[in-house]
Amino acid sequence: DGAPLTAADVERTLRRALDPKSGSPTGDTLRAGDAVPEITVANPREITIRYKAPKPNIDRLFDSVGIAPATQAKLPASSGSFFVADYQPGTLVLLRRNPRYFKRDPKGVQLPYLDTIRLDIQTNPDIALTRFERGELHLINKLDADSFDRLSKAPGRRNVTTLGPSLDSEFIWFNQAPAKTLPDWKRAWFTSAIFRHAVSSSIRREDMARIVFKGHARPAVGPISPANKFWVNVALKPPALDPKGALAQLTKEGFTFRDNVLRDKAGHLVEFSLITQAGNRPRERMASLVAADLKALGIKVNVVTLDFGSMLDRIGKSLDYEAALLGFSNVEADPAEELNVWLSSGAQHAWWPSQKTPATPWEARIDELELKQAAESSRAARKKLVDEFQQIVRDEEPIIYLLNPDYLVAVSQSLKGVIPAVVPPQLLWNVESFRLE
Repeated sequence: DGAPLTAADVERTLRRALDPKSGSPTGDTLRAGDAVPEITVANPREITIRYKAPKPNIDRLFDSVGIAPATQAKLPASSGSFFVADYQPGTLVLLRRNPRYFKRDPKGVQLPYLDTIRLDIQTNPDIALTRFERGELHLINKLDADSFDRLSKAPGRRNVTTLGPSLDSEFIWFNQAPAKTLPDWKRAWFTSAIFRHAVSSSIRREDMARIVFKGHARPAVGPISPANKFWVNVALKPPALDPKGALAQLTKEGFTFRDNVLRDKAGHLVEFSLITQAGNRPRERMASLVAADLKALGIKVNVVTLDFGSMLDRIGKSLDYEAALLGFSNVEADPAEELNVWLSSGAQHAWWPSQKTPATPWEARIDELELKQAAESSRAARKKLVDEFQQIVRDEEPIIYLLNPDYLVAVSQSLKGVIPAVVPPQLLWNVESFRLE
């Protein structure tokens, strides 16, 4: 807005984010446990932020903090390449060029090249695809497999690109939490690693990738995608398909398979409901394939589709469910950002959220590893801790990882300067260099 950006602006923004009353997710990232860092302004160009203990990934902590001016009654204000000129909830965000942006290209031309960018909020991928084909949109940040194949085969001036495996994953898990709606004998299946392994090794992941994602996905190895090249444990491989071996292990545990039906040692029919997101076609298809694969093991799976809000209520609050199929869109490559998922006390701890104490020794070990890696300053030492964590998740399979979908994008050939990357924001990270021809 023409006012200078100073260290005082940074300090004020950080203190707002760190205030618990703000409920800021950025503040959660900046904290070290329950402690907040010491913030000192030395001069208008220098600020010091000091932590009492080592803080990993510290060089990436501040790249998502939008510094706000002291008084901002209305838009625009920005220290980036664009400012928000208009925002219509559920419809669009209009970005306008910041004439005071500091960057220049190699020829000395001030960036950004474009005067405006309109980001349409489009929840229906079919409509977005049609508009892209008409030339009304210049890029689609994330395509589904059907749209990718349709654009790849259609004539026209466009670049349709796969970036290979994304950071995202699709998975299922069983409810292991004590719940009034879950009988003890059924919970005993879900808390058994042998039962979970049997289910995992009976799922045909290669077929799932081919049928649901048209080949634009690959079997997942665990909680970290192979796209995350530094942090993934390269010693791990996708679970082998072995339904016969799965049945043999279940038999040793007292299960019986007769007349194409599996029963536990008490005679209960092995049957469970699998909830997933209604309207999400890939997940609905995956759930159906899981049900078909497990039928061959004598397990009856009842697929139940729920709207996303109802599903979140069941898995996070009422715990009124048996198994769930969902995915995780990873927005950060560093595993330190997923403590709320893997600590047993975490609210997003999928199979048993907000445990008072770890329910099993292996969960206690995951807690220990996660807290150690989050306070370790050596990247090499952190890698060893994160590798062990991934191995435990494979050994116990509290979450059964299915696939890592490929990241698929579409860009009009008239839009130049777009360099897609797997880490978010995949298409917009160098938006100041976009230009139209």
